[in-house]
Amino acid sequence: MVTRDGKNYLISNEHLITGQVINWSHSSDFVRLDIFFGTAYGNDPHKIRALLIEATQTVNRVLGTPRAPVCHVVGFGDSSVDYILRFWIMDPTEGLTNVRGAVFLAL
Repeated sequence: MVTRDGKNYLISNEHLITGQVINWSHSSDFVRLDIFFGTAYGNDPHKIRALLIEATQTVNRVLGTPRAPVCHVVGFGDSSVDYILRFWIMDPTEGLTNVRGAVFLAL
């Protein structure tokens, strides 16, 4: 098996039969990407979520409906409210890190 970053893995027959194998590209080209981040406690989390979703939608590889970006509060850190931003793309062969970088720049 070859990963997206060019690493080759040998998977034994025993692993194929007794373990779980995940194929991310067999039935669909859709890939969900996640970005974790935090903001200061003084910010309104509802406004943060709306602004981040709006900014993410400006990146041309990010899909809209029905797989529009979503943003959720996932925790409270020592000095930040922690979020996860989830968005979908349909062209993983064009790269994942570059679209994550484009989303970070949009944010």
